[in-house]
Order: sequence, then structure tokens, then C-alpha cells
Amino acid sequence: MARDLFHLNFREALIKEGWKITHDPLRIPIEVSYLEIDIAAEFILAAEKGEEKIAVEIKSFLNKSFLNNFHEAMGQYLDYKSALEDFDQHRIVFLALSVDTFNHRVFQSKFIQKRLKEEEAKLIIFDPIINEIIKWIK
Repeated sequence: MARDLFHLNFREALIKEGWKITHDPLRIPIEVSYLEIDIAAEFILAAEKGEEKIAVEIKSFLNKSFLNNFHEAMGQYLDYKSALEDFDQHRIVFLALSVDTFNHRVFQSKFIQKRLKEEEAKLIIFDPIINEIIKWIK
């Protein structure tokens, strides 16, 4: 598995927020093989609230076609979301994007925003320069 350019930056950003990395990568068995999500983490909120668990696919959108990057990212996101329903239904899947990718004019287009809304995509926006999470979109 090839790691995303911002893998270590995002991992550091999660740790800074108090998340415990539990898998790097998280392997999800499927019938004939397995899927690998970049990072799995958990955050213990409070005893009465239980544990929050996430799985995160990190994407840098560095290929020439921004729309192809989006199609690939959404395809993986939806596959992982589906596979986790059987494997670990309490873990929430997120797509992690740099703040530059999130603010890109194409990413902010009506089409992409509509697709994200239709799929109820959960995003984590982070700054790979300072290794910090900027925004959670649930």
C-alpha cells in the first residue's frame, strides 16, 4: 500500500488532538481479499459517553485532474464505509483533505458539494504544514 503524501502530517495532527492511533493501516477483510484504510484511531471522550472510533482515508489530490482525484477518493470512501458496516459498525469513516484541497475552487463547486451531501460524506480538513486539524465536517 502506498501512503499518501500527507499521511504522516495527518497522523501527527490526530495525535495532537488526543487521538490514539490503533491501526496504520486498518485492514478490513472482504470475501476474497481485504481493503486498507490509511489510519484508524479512537478517542476516549468520557466514561459515560464511551469511545469514539474513526477510520480515515487521506487524500492529497495531486494528480492532474481534480475531478479524477475526487472520483477516486469518493469511490474509496464509499467502499470503506460499506465494508466497515460488516466489519466494525461502530467505526465512522472520514475522508481527510488538506485545507488547500478543501478550499480549491473545483472542490467547492456545486457538483462536488452536492455529491458530498448526497453521500453524507464526513470530512476532516487539516493543515499539512503545521500538522493540525482545522475542521471536522460530520
